[in-house]
Amino acid sequence: MNDLEQEIAACRLCADRFAATVTGHRPRPVVWFRPGARLLIAGQAPGARVHASGRPFTDPSGDRLRHWLGLDEAEFYDRSRIAIVPMAFCFPGYDAKSADLPPPPICSQTWHRQVMEALGDIRLTVLVGGAAQRWHLDRAATVTRTVAAWRDHAPQVFPLPHPSWRNTAWLKSNPWFEADLVPVMRARVQEVMTSDD
Repeated sequence: MNDLEQEIAACRLCADRFAATVTGHRPRPVVWFRPGARLLIAGQAPGARVHASGRPFTDPSGDRLRHWLGLDEAEFYDRSRIAIVPMAFCFPGYDAKSADLPPPPICSQTWHRQVMEALGDIRLTVLVGGAAQRWHLDRAATVTRTVAAWRDHAPQVFPLPHPSWRNTAWLKSNPWFEADLVPVMRARVQEVMTSDD
């Protein structure tokens, strides 16, 4: 780990906040990036399974995201090529109704700009979910509007809905996403991943 990765891994800014959630858990930042990566996957925050595993997207959402990207696990977890940087590095916990809490803003306020500067020349950015889209695109549109306007940002940026099972109904209601966006994004991912420069 470089110094910035170590600093983030040791971060305990949200210890009191997490202790007060229904899950009552301790911070466990999931840090998965290296300077020099080509592809940035900017997400929301780790879920409970990722909190347990210490690896991003080790859940059914990750399976669906890898399918959308056209990557196998070895490619997806190759830190020399792919940086996975959520808006919060720790699992935020659940509320009283067992719903995911949003990423605490203090995490992105503290770390995100430093990480973006450290990454350097990212060739492709995939924005997973509303929190990442708002920060990286600096726009307050809904996820549906942002994803529907994907051609405005391609081929450097692709906004995606969250790959959670909770969005299965959204995918059925918006078949253009898998029919139109996904094939173009997969081709761009392969281009970036196989480029020699």
